[in-house]
Amino acid sequence: MNLKELRADIAAEVEAILSSDFAIGVTNTQTVPHSDDAAITFPNLDDMRQSCKIIETCVLYIDIRRSTQLNLQHRPSTVSRLYSSFVRAMVRCAEQFNGHVRGIIGDRVMVVFDTHHCFSNAVHTAIAMNTVSKHIINRHFSRGEVSCGIGIDFGRMLVTKTGFRRHGVQRHNYRSLVWLGRPANVASKLTDVANKDATFQSEPAVCVGYHFAAVNEFQWQTVSVSEFLGSLKVEGLPGNQCFRHNNSYVFAAIPTARNVQTTPATPPILMTRTVFDGYRAKHPDVASIVNNWFARRNVTVPGYSDAVFGGDLIYSDLQNA
Repeated sequence: MNLKELRADIAAEVEAILSSDFAIGVTNTQTVPHSDDAAITFPNLDDMRQSCKIIETCVLYIDIRRSTQLNLQHRPSTVSRLYSSFVRAMVRCAEQFNGHVRGIIGDRVMVVFDTHHCFSNAVHTAIAMNTVSKHIINRHFSRGEVSCGIGIDFGRMLVTKTGFRRHGVQRHNYRSLVWLGRPANVASKLTDVANKDATFQSEPAVCVGYHFAAVNEFQWQTVSVSEFLGSLKVEGLPGNQCFRHNNSYVFAAIPTARNVQTTPATPPILMTRTVFDGYRAKHPDVASIVNNWFARRNVTVPGYSDAVFGGDLIYSDLQNA
């Protein structure tokens, strides 16, 4: 097949799938589908039909922080063992709380929950994963360098298959489900920003000196340039004007620079308001709710405009050897 023939085939397939004659059958479900689910099919260009499912539930992502540095600092065999043990341990945590692993890419694991008790199961899974990462896996690394980020969201997701059916040795490479919808995207983005250090940037500033003559005391304070300029006023007649600080104790001003926080540090577990409210409604008296261990965080991610809650919680029974 030459490129012109390839173009014609692709154009015909795209036109067929996007046409109004191509039927999409959707089934609602409260249990997490699997790749062999007969109600979820590949696009069938002969029958002009594809079958999908919709589930409204919680989705959780977790991955290892600073994985690039880990790859550079350790031998490939060490990194391979780390990834294998991490993924295996996270799968065990998910299964403990009725989670279904539906995606593993490198060190990133996707977990989806049946609708019933999904808020409780998702949050319990997150706490267990955080505990295992910090207190079981990390103990094998002397520099304490293994940490993870976890993100959780709730909502409706369309579960489908894309591409086409393959046979032979490549068959399993084409069997994965595709999860479409805001919850999967938001949970993944929360995972990206979870368990990150605060970031800072340098900006121009002014170091202002104060002399309190009555007690012969000197003090210095660093302020922003705009704050310093806003404290100046013009005095005198035209042609003989000068700037004067509105604080009479100021005797000097020196240009300098200071570090300003641009993003705050984030805890390992982040969740949307819907997840937090759902968990709080089910467990109003647990310590994490009573003591506000899941607090509102100054976090924003594309595609989501509501509050984000997060915390760094562990299960002592998993922590202790």
